[in-house]
Amino acid sequence: MERIKEAIIVEGRYDKNKLKQIVDACIIETSGFHIFSDKETRKLIESLAQKRGIIILTDSDSAGFLIRNFLNGCIDPKLIKHAYIPDIIGKEARKTTWSAERKLGVEGIPDSIIIKALKVAGATFESNPESKNIPHSKITKADLFAKGLSGRSGSCKLRAELLKAHDLPAHLSSNNLLDVLNALYTKDEFYSIF
Repeated sequence: MERIKEAIIVEGRYDKNKLKQIVDACIIETSGFHIFSDKETRKLIESLAQKRGIIILTDSDSAGFLIRNFLNGCIDPKLIKHAYIPDIIGKEARKTTWSAERKLGVEGIPDSIIIKALKVAGATFESNPESKNIPHSKITKADLFAKGLSGRSGSCKLRAELLKAHDLPAHLSSNNLLDVLNALYTKDEFYSIF
């Protein structure tokens, strides 16, 4: 599985699930048009853009381009890379009806096409031989537990305080929090800050 430096922004959870199977990256979903009113998620995306850059990977339909263009207007375009999937006519296996534009979304696109789109966008793949020699120590669920952020009495309250103190969206689950913390901090930074 290829590790990508930039955070990848997708429309929904099925897109996120698809990408989690083919790349190791911080993946944030916009929840479709909810991003237009979700200031917390926009702030998170902006933080990720400033810290490591972002790649916007939306569907190739008009809704996907509306979300892409909205984010492009909210965030410094120099921090954004755009990955485009081709127009492929089809219907996702999980759906009973065709989409309005009859195109496959990110979730229905073959893995190889998504990888190619990310490469064309200029994604920073961290799988070259030099980076394999550098140990990449990720923040784990055990670290969250050690800091009292999960699995303990009061973890929910402590996690809410942490999210508020660091301007992170209040609705982040502990798994999503783990992805975001790994995108923003090294393990050493995590232990020194929290």
